[in-house]
Amino acid sequence: MRGYEDNTAFLGEWGSFQQTVFFLLCASTIPNGFSAFSVIFLGDSPPHHCFVPDSGNLSEAWRKAIIPIEVVNGQEEESKCSRYRLDVVRNLSALGYIPGLDVNLTGVEQECCVDGWSYSKDIYQSTIVTEFALVCNDKWKQPFTSSVYFLGMLCGSFFSGQLSDRFGRKPVLFVTMAVQTLFTFVQVFSQSWEMFSVLFFIVGLGQISNYVAAFVLGTEILTATVRVLYVTLGVCLFFAFGYMMLPLLAFFIRDWRSLLLVMSVPGLVYIPLWWFIPESPRWLLSQGRVEEAEAILRDAARRNRVTAPEVIFEESETADICIVFVFHAFNVLSRFTLSMGYFAISLNTSRLHGDPYVNCFISAAIEVPAYVISWLFLRYLPRRISASASMLLGGGALYFIQLVPPSLPSLSIALEMLGKFGMAIGTALMYAYTGELYPTVIRNTALGSCAMISRVGSIIAPYIMTLSTYYKYLPYILLGSLLVLSAMAIPLLPESFGHPLPETIKQMHKRKWLKCPSLKRMRDHLNSPMMKPNDTRL
Repeated sequence: MRGYEDNTAFLGEWGSFQQTVFFLLCASTIPNGFSAFSVIFLGDSPPHHCFVPDSGNLSEAWRKAIIPIEVVNGQEEESKCSRYRLDVVRNLSALGYIPGLDVNLTGVEQECCVDGWSYSKDIYQSTIVTEFALVCNDKWKQPFTSSVYFLGMLCGSFFSGQLSDRFGRKPVLFVTMAVQTLFTFVQVFSQSWEMFSVLFFIVGLGQISNYVAAFVLGTEILTATVRVLYVTLGVCLFFAFGYMMLPLLAFFIRDWRSLLLVMSVPGLVYIPLWWFIPESPRWLLSQGRVEEAEAILRDAARRNRVTAPEVIFEESETADICIVFVFHAFNVLSRFTLSMGYFAISLNTSRLHGDPYVNCFISAAIEVPAYVISWLFLRYLPRRISASASMLLGGGALYFIQLVPPSLPSLSIALEMLGKFGMAIGTALMYAYTGELYPTVIRNTALGSCAMISRVGSIIAPYIMTLSTYYKYLPYILLGSLLVLSAMAIPLLPESFGHPLPETIKQMHKRKWLKCPSLKRMRDHLNSPMMKPNDTRL
């Protein structure tokens, strides 16, 4: 019995049909790039201190001295959450006392910022931090805002995968693109942090849902070398282009509401794509809808100017597919670690030494060569070797950061970017690898489930870098350790290099596994008659 790719070989690999699907699906991921990291600029916290109301009886010397000086990480800086009591300072100023000379400031009582805060506008006109005062006692809301977005991605990963396997890749792709666009626009009118966060949750839900749907749709329509190109230099590279656009947009648009408005516009461009992007013939075939699958392929043949055979699929070929959920713990561990590390480093760019816009652009641009290398790895190297090597590179680079002297901050940034470079390669490889492991009928659910666990890592990510308050290098040591552990787990997965996409569970189990006695015993147990369902189609 011939497989799907043998039956559709008459189309060729790179005709007009494949080119249209390739570039339109890739283009659909561009808004995902700047949406995923928009919080870097939307939620950044500019320098700030307690607001001091104008008062005629407050001298210039006391106005400058009213904010206490604190030592943070060995450096002196103005307090962000307290000031000397305004009524006391006014009395001292009226009496003509000079701060630091006539008055010892350490003995002056302090108070919290009862009149609000004054924010620097050197970089931003406004962010949600300045708009909703997410500082001091409410500072916890800053990283939690990112976690809310990733929580939406977690829910989207779970539900969209099942919906996509039930109702099709195409409807889920376009519905969730509409959700992302609409709620990004509605966020512009947020009147509170709570309202912004709820909308941000829904945006995250739509973002991951349409990304995974586009990834799976292209993976199932395209074949052989073009599929490898699509999952690396296709969706991943276009995602990086969107990511690189973000600091450019934010540089010229310093107000958070205006930035959101501009980010919502591109979604409108994708409405006409409904008439150009087809449903996945593989998915239709898995659902027994053979005539619809053949109709799409005959239209593809017409556009590619080739002749389709009279019968493309035999009815019996669809009967060998069953719906079984397969979950690889080692795959999940790797995806969790990569997601946590990737987003922790990416979201930290605005806090690195130097210009936040330049740092964010470098962080985005580093992904371009990473995806080129991941494409070369997928073309010429086994999946297990390449994925493990990329994680070891990322983990090793992060470990070395603790050895860099404080006088060389640029070297620390370079190592951090090298660490992200390795994680970007690993992320692209694992997305492609996961798609190759699972059969068609559960591929979107499986990818969605793995993405859901990955989102747990990204929810934690905003808090990882805050561990530096306990020990400066603790975040890098933690991430490096997890990456090395994940690299050691990857070889325990089956190899998919050189194999066509599996259509059935039986085909998936024929993959080459690492020779490990414990894994063999587990597989033999799962394949025993007592563990098998009565469905003979297995």
